[in-house]
Amino acid sequence: MMSQDIRLCFVGDSFVAGVGDETMLGWAGRLCADIDQTCLKITYYNLGVCRNTSSDILNRWEAECAARFPDRSDARIVFSCGVNDSVIEGGKQRVEIDESCANVRSFLMTAKQKYRVLLVGPPPVDNAEQNVRIGDLSAAFGYEAAILGAPYIELFPTLIDNEDYIKEISRRDGAHPGSAGYAKMAKIIGSSRQWWFHRTRS
Repeated sequence: MMSQDIRLCFVGDSFVAGVGDETMLGWAGRLCADIDQTCLKITYYNLGVCRNTSSDILNRWEAECAARFPDRSDARIVFSCGVNDSVIEGGKQRVEIDESCANVRSFLMTAKQKYRVLLVGPPPVDNAEQNVRIGDLSAAFGYEAAILGAPYIELFPTLIDNEDYIKEISRRDGAHPGSAGYAKMAKIIGSSRQWWFHRTRS
């Protein structure tokens, strides 16, 4: 039976924060809004920070989450990152794939010792060369999660083939969608068997 004091921390980047969503919900807010709260008490914390890489998340997640998890709560963390790791700045990638994987391995391994964890992969952007790097990261993160026995939900394979999603981000800043795109992300995650909460339907 589920605890009646469920605490969810969503730790990640601007996609976790829902940047670009005119409803201010993003995918994390939509998932929490869709949880049937008639029998569950949910407390939701969005810890998305713009431009954060996996290295940034590794450095901050533990203190930020611990401060939000009281004793005896059902504490869960959703991690998501990768797009910022793949950005080229000053002629080099911000975080190389081996380091990205090591970062993900480290925070998942540590978090699993205390909390229930879930990893959500990075979405595509409107840049073909960067999408190659994001696709590689998405697959590599899946491997790391599988080795650790941590649940993993990929966004990249579904969204890269979704014309409406790609058109939406291309009309905006080339990376962040609006409400329709975030709704697509929430649907992918919320319909996955790896997601913890599924609305009871009659």
